[in-house]
Amino acid sequence: MGEDGHDLPPGLQVTPTPDDGTRLSATRLWDEDERPHVRPPDPERIYSPHERGQGQHLVDVHDHLRAELAQVRSVVEQVTAGALDPGAARSHINTMTMRQNDWALGAYCQSYCRVVTTHHTLEDQMMFPHLRRADPSLAPVIDRLELEHHAIHDVLEGVDRALVAFITEPDGVVRLQDAVDLLTDTLLSHLSYEERELVEPLARLGLT
Repeated sequence: MGEDGHDLPPGLQVTPTPDDGTRLSATRLWDEDERPHVRPPDPERIYSPHERGQGQHLVDVHDHLRAELAQVRSVVEQVTAGALDPGAARSHINTMTMRQNDWALGAYCQSYCRVVTTHHTLEDQMMFPHLRRADPSLAPVIDRLELEHHAIHDVLEGVDRALVAFITEPDGVVRLQDAVDLLTDTLLSHLSYEERELVEPLARLGLT
């Protein structure tokens, strides 16, 4: 059963990553209950292998982002334990895929972030407009995803500032951990929501 109250079609054979509800930070940047949902899909639809691959690719990209988030947490843990120089940790995070894309959350989100970079491909930039044109009913979900992208970019900037504060401020360790916890909460929640809402439309409508 999907979190919005309906199942994805059995023929889709793609499983969005669920949000297990774990939250590390007391801060909430958005109300998850206010998130819009796509219309229930046709339960009888059969998807070709190519169509299923379109939906699965989103999950695969997000899995890469989740793995990189785990790397961020590992680096921060090393910093707070005194095992890694804060400057080196900051450099490491800045070279990761997420940071190179100005925290645009992977290959499908960049075109609607305020900090789009030259790393974005034409496909990335066309995906959301394509979905809007192909199925206007998706507009509320896409609007919400755009807003969350901007919020998460700000959260990553907060992690960057916290790494600097770790060097100069007495409470730097606490501030850094708090920033990474908020990043973890917002990113994992967002990725699960995006998959739940867009895996089926991507399979049905394609990437571009």
